[in-house]
Amino acid sequence: MQIAVAGATGFVGRALVARLAADGHEVLALSRRGSEVRGGRAVAADVGDREAMAGVLAGCDLAYYLVHSLEVGDFRDRDRRLAEAFGAAAAAAGVGRIVYLGGLGEDPTSEHLVSRQEVGVALGAAGVPVVELRAAVILGAGSISFEMLRYLTERLPFMVCPRWVRTAIQPISLADVIEYLVRSDTVDPGVYEVGGAEVSTYRDMIADYAQARGLPNRLIFDVPYLTPRLSSYWVDFVTPVDRNVSHALIESLVTEVVVHHGDRTRAAFGITPMGVVESIERALADQADALDHELLESTSGLLDGVYTERVVVPCRGVECAEVEADFDRIGGDLHWYGLASLWRARRALGRLIGERWELRRPAAVEPGAAADWWTVVERRSGRLTLRGDGWRPGEAWLGYDVVDGEVVQVGALRTKGVFGFLYWKSLVPVHRQVFVWLARHRVARARELRGARNADVVQ
Repeated sequence: MQIAVAGATGFVGRALVARLAADGHEVLALSRRGSEVRGGRAVAADVGDREAMAGVLAGCDLAYYLVHSLEVGDFRDRDRRLAEAFGAAAAAAGVGRIVYLGGLGEDPTSEHLVSRQEVGVALGAAGVPVVELRAAVILGAGSISFEMLRYLTERLPFMVCPRWVRTAIQPISLADVIEYLVRSDTVDPGVYEVGGAEVSTYRDMIADYAQARGLPNRLIFDVPYLTPRLSSYWVDFVTPVDRNVSHALIESLVTEVVVHHGDRTRAAFGITPMGVVESIERALADQADALDHELLESTSGLLDGVYTERVVVPCRGVECAEVEADFDRIGGDLHWYGLASLWRARRALGRLIGERWELRRPAAVEPGAAADWWTVVERRSGRLTLRGDGWRPGEAWLGYDVVDGEVVQVGALRTKGVFGFLYWKSLVPVHRQVFVWLARHRVARARELRGARNADVVQ
């Protein structure tokens, strides 16, 4: 089918576009800026422009609506108007069905949850059949709720929490949400409540995240008089998530969000969802797998628990092919990396904290090969990507790409627990300069190897 996904650059949208494309569909990835999304054809579109959107949707059999405006002040009115416009455009274009991902909650009192359910009604006002999936917290890297959970649990060994941490909630994994969305093209139109295998609380999810991540149990002290507004300021202090969005979500945490009509959903979809710990483990594993393949497209900074440093240097005085050829010499020699004395110091420190880094030379630099304290995850023309083995501060990646006369070097660390967070923060003053030196070393080493070869020829 030809399928449009509005909100394709969000964390659910990206995963959905990739899945639909893998299933063989032609996918229009709609976003305000027309940003590229893997697997889809990027289209810049304003969902509130009925006429323009009708033209974009022409020929589409199905449209997914994953848009929200929590980052703006009056999001409730804006979201309703956008949904009405999109529904009218879909009707004008002859779209057969709209699938919408909304929010759980019976008679909710929070603006966020009320708005989510109003959007479902607005989408169908022009007569297009709508399948509305109502979900609570989605456990997947990039979800604001999941990132709040991640940062609170990773950074705080003990915490003072408000009463909403005991509110009943039924989280669901991103993988299960994508499965529900994909199967929504064949079920009867209507509202379906979707949730994971168990009802939990935010307090229990903190414990479950710690278990899935291999962290010690977190000590939690309840303060019943800490209001949602006051607790939102505390979340602002601890986590780097978008404040406008997190404040709206925290307000909704006083409302129970659990599945009450699960039999209808099970009969229609036939999906057996995961439990909380399994969902968190899946989210972390999927994020690591994505970094294996997308590391070299990453930019510097912090995103979804991962600190990244990107450096680009020119291939001055050497051919790019000479730099790239040196990738196959990795292993067994600290001088390959550059700043060998610092790597020796890092290995010594690692032994004090339980790391056992050994120099290992692979027979061939290919995916799955062990090279020193790395596993090769990608080796192809001009490119090398490594994932760290046994890093105490967290999971590490190092990648190189030689393209257009430049060497791109990207290092990333998904910190683990308080120690990992403090480890990265303590190195912030020197990290950037060290990474620049290491990137320049790739070019300098190629130059040295060229000189050695020329000397051999002369002799």
